Amino acid sequence: MPEHVIFGLDPLWLATALLVLTYAAIMSEKINRAVVALLGAGLMICLGVLTQEQAIHGVDFNTIALLTGMMILVNITRKSGIFQFIAFWSARKAGGVPWKLLIMLTLVTAVLSALLDNVTTVLLITPVTLLVARELDVPAYPFLFAEIFASNIGGTATLIGDPPNILIGSAAALSFNDFVRNLAPVVGVLIALQVLALHAIWGKKLRANPEAQRKIMALEPAESIKDHGLLVSSLGVLFAVLAGFVTARQTGIEPGTVAMFGAAVLMFLYIRKVPGHDQSHRVQDIFGEVEWVTIFFFVGLFMVVAGVEHAGLLDHLAHGLVDVTGGDRNVTAVVILWASAVLSAIIDNIPFVATMIPLIKSMTPAMGGTEGVMPLWWALSLGACLGGNGTLVGASANLTVAGLAEREGVQFKFLTYTKLAFPLMLGSIAVAHAYLYFWFLD
Repeated sequence: MPEHVIFGLDPLWLATALLVLTYAAIMSEKINRAVVALLGAGLMICLGVLTQEQAIHGVDFNTIALLTGMMILVNITRKSGIFQFIAFWSARKAGGVPWKLLIMLTLVTAVLSALLDNVTTVLLITPVTLLVARELDVPAYPFLFAEIFASNIGGTATLIGDPPNILIGSAAALSFNDFVRNLAPVVGVLIALQVLALHAIWGKKLRANPEAQRKIMALEPAESIKDHGLLVSSLGVLFAVLAGFVTARQTGIEPGTVAMFGAAVLMFLYIRKVPGHDQSHRVQDIFGEVEWVTIFFFVGLFMVVAGVEHAGLLDHLAHGLVDVTGGDRNVTAVVILWASAVLSAIIDNIPFVATMIPLIKSMTPAMGGTEGVMPLWWALSLGACLGGNGTLVGASANLTVAGLAEREGVQFKFLTYTKLAFPLMLGSIAVAHAYLYFWFLD
């Protein structure tokens, strides 16, 4: 608990007030969200809720490194023309029909998010989406919205798809196959329902310009490849990085290190044959294309959340969740599911999951041992991962898409997103509730 809060104020209430004010300012959208988050972080330190060391310790540098490394990899890979190739190939396969393309990109995003992590997936898919939407002369927002949802739902299916699952898998000794066997069925149902819901909302409204459709269908995707040598290098490094993600548990090398090392290798391959002056120009160009607004928003937000965590708010919430259930396993699982979903839409799900893990572990004897407590792990995973869809700040993938989109002139408003996303998220949790009840609970 903080000991040097200004004017002797209660650190719990001060930290909570700062969190609320930070989110209110983000929701108002009158000030850039990165600036708001950094101001909130600064106040947490200056008012004594956190020391500078505690604030820095609160930043998840694995996530920061993962985002930065993958942004560099994607920016270099894009120069080969591969994203144009994928965009035109997808558009032609969909016959230039926007709603068919919406379904295709949703399914591809969901599958990739299960096999990779969802942040990596949206970093790869978003540039493709922006390009094909521009070529078809249709709004990109519906496609990007669908991909955010698909990335968080698809990532729920596996151990490596979403950071909360990595924490849960490590704590409960759950394997990749355990997640697939227990969560993939409901994820498949949720993706199908998402496709139906978004088609009902946007499908009939998406109309491509007929001239743009004819131009797309006449294009030869292979002609989009501008640099075959860079393409080979980029794909080789990307596959090596993805292999590093999949084997991270065996090697002990964190995804952030894998991504940053991969970025360094690809930058070396990209600059090695040019003179020193041109090397510097190329490196500056690549670093200039990193979404620093998104990166620094995460840094600030991590510090703000670290403040309320250090002040004891998350611990109070987690214990409160357990206290209201009276020790009943079924009730506990349901409360964990819904509370995790709502809280994960508001605050970062990683510290919340980290707080819940020791509490669930401590309940193992009362729940009948390892098998008896298993529904609680699945409830926590479903709630934390699916709940991230509820708001723009609910998951790393959401903010990554928003940052890339806004750079290309596609506006992502907090309230606009939340008005549609939060009800859809609650619907997915209702489906998860039914699945949990019939599959795992008595």
